[in-house]
Amino acid sequence: MPKVPGVNHLDAVRALEKAGFGVVRQGKHIVMTDGVRILTIPRQNPVNAYTMGGIVRDAGLTVEAFESWRGNYNVWPRAATICTAFSARPA
Repeated sequence: MPKVPGVNHLDAVRALEKAGFGVVRQGKHIVMTDGVRILTIPRQNPVNAYTMGGIVRDAGLTVEAFESWRGNYNVWPRAATICTAFSARPA
C-alpha cells in the first residue's frame, strides 16, 4: 500500500477537487465523488499516511499525480522568509 505522509485533510480535499472530485457531504468525514468513485476523507490532521495512500489509490491516482495536484506546498520555508522580511525592514 502506498504511503502519503503529512497531509492535512483540507489540503487533500483541495487536491482532490483539482482532480475532478466534488464534496457531497461533510460531517466527521468528508465524502467526495467524481460521479463514478466515492471517497471518504477523515477530518484529522494529519491524515494517517496509509489511509491517505488508500484514498489516493481509490481515487484512481498515483502518489505522484496526487502530489502534483496537491502542489506539494511546504509552509515552513515560506514562513521563515516572511519572518526575516519583516525583521529586516527599517524601524
